[in-house]
Formats: sequence, C-alpha cells, structure tokens
Amino acid sequence: MSNFSALQSVTHLAKPGSQGNQDSDTIRDYDNLFRIFYNYPPSLDAVNIAEAYIQCKSLLTLADMYDALEVVGPRIDHHLLQFQGRLWKQIAKYPPSYLKLGYLARSKVIFAEALVHVVGQWPSGSNQLKHSVPDAVLDVIEDKVDELEERKMRTEARLFRLSLTTQKGERVTPHNAYMDWLALSLFRQWLADNTTPPPPLAPKTPESSRSGQTQVPQLSSGSLYRRLGTGGSSYLNHDDCKRFVRLRPEEHSRDNLKKFEKRMDEIKALARETVGPLMKNYLEMDIGRDGGGLGYLTCTKIEEGDYPWD
Repeated sequence: MSNFSALQSVTHLAKPGSQGNQDSDTIRDYDNLFRIFYNYPPSLDAVNIAEAYIQCKSLLTLADMYDALEVVGPRIDHHLLQFQGRLWKQIAKYPPSYLKLGYLARSKVIFAEALVHVVGQWPSGSNQLKHSVPDAVLDVIEDKVDELEERKMRTEARLFRLSLTTQKGERVTPHNAYMDWLALSLFRQWLADNTTPPPPLAPKTPESSRSGQTQVPQLSSGSLYRRLGTGGSSYLNHDDCKRFVRLRPEEHSRDNLKKFEKRMDEIKALARETVGPLMKNYLEMDIGRDGGGLGYLTCTKIEEGDYPWD
C-alpha cells in the first residue's frame, strides 16, 4: 500500500504547464500500469470515448514493452465495454484501429466486432493493417474475406438460376409463359447491372450530351443484398414494372401489368430466401433491416478458434 501511495504522489508532478504533454502522458501511463500491478483500477476517461481510446492504446503500448499485456488487457477490455453502444459506433468508424487495440488487449468482443467490419470492407483498411499487425491477424482476415467472397459467389450464381414454373410445372419460356419470362428477364438484367462492372463510357458526342445519357451507379455489395433480402418495393417497384411493360404497347394492359407484378413478387420471394444467410448480422451494433447505412455485409461469424492469440 505504501508503494502505491508513493506512486500517487509522483503523479502530482505532472501538473498542467509543468511538463510537456508527452511527459504528462508518459507519467499517466506508468501511473495506470502500476495501478493495475497493485490491483487498483486504472484512471481512464469514462466519458469521452475518443480520449479513452487514446489512453487505452498508449497504456497497451507501454504494457507490451514490459510483457504485461495479459495483466493490462482485461482492464482495458472491461473499461471500454462500459461504453456499450458508443463503443460499437466508434468501432464502425475506425475498424482497423480497434482491431489492433482488440488484439493487444486480447478482447474477444472488441476484436470480433472490428473484424466483421474489416472483412466486410476489405481491401479498404489493408494499408493500415498490413505493416502494423502480426501475420496471424492478417491470416485470419484473409481467410474470412475468402470465405465471404465464396459465399457471395455461390449466392449470386443461385440468384441467376432462379426460375418460375407454369401451372403444369414446366419452367417458363418465351413460348409457354411470355409475360412470366419477361419478369424473369427484367430481374436478371437488374441483377446483372448491379453485380458486373459497367462497360467503359463511350466518348461523348453532341447527341449523347443532348440526350443526357449517364450510367446509373451500381449498388454496393451490402446494399444490393439487403435490397434483395428486403424485397417488396425496395427494388423493381410498381413504377419500374409499369415502365418495362409499356415498352411493348401490344402487351400493355392493366391485367398484364398485375400478372407481371405478381410473378415479380414471386421472384423476389425466391431471391429473399436465397440471400437469407448473407443477411445475418454478427455485429453487436444494431444495424436494422436496412444495414444502418453500411455498404458492406456483416455476416462474418467469428468462431472460438479464430482468435489469433488462442
């Protein structure tokens, strides 16, 4: 107890203006390190999560120098997890930074939360991580990225193979159910437009400038699959169907439009079921049905054996 009291008196030397910020931060880190060694809670910001992150990162760096991560890590983990919802939002903003912190602190919750974001956004963030984390961490990331890409490829292939059948159980064709086949064609065209790279822009001509022709931007991977997982009017809605049917005036009628939309709803139901596994959210953060503004998938599941320190 006397040693800890002496340490506390030393920290009073770091008064504002008496030393540079760097010296004050160093004394603060040593103060917290010895607090933990003596089984006292560290003095870390409990209000400002951004400041808490800086303090925790600095303390972990010091603990790593003294091979004390196993002692300090659980304290950092406990402190940051108290921020709950604010922590999840900060991790979503800075996933590579929190992935590194989660690894140093051996925090399964923080590491897993950041990893789901990192994998979904990869290769964004790769430059920040490739030279600052051990190879074991990069191996986990790359394995999870490969798994996600494979799942997306399999799902995309199944989506393009979706089909409808006639009342006789035959697969629809232009010969046995023309309007149904048109509904499938429109769905596949929309899917192709959002899953394949757009063709290069043609050189501008006076005609194209006057017509105002522009390429429609593709949906992000996450937005595309979430629309498919939502169905309804989130894509190929009533107006889209109406414009498409009107392209053939001889086929345009109220009854044909209703039939067309009914069959399109059946296709959307099949698509929603197909993308179901990709709609799972393994974040602690609640992103809702629309993905909370995230343009990537969060369906990466972190298993017990995926932590690179086990």
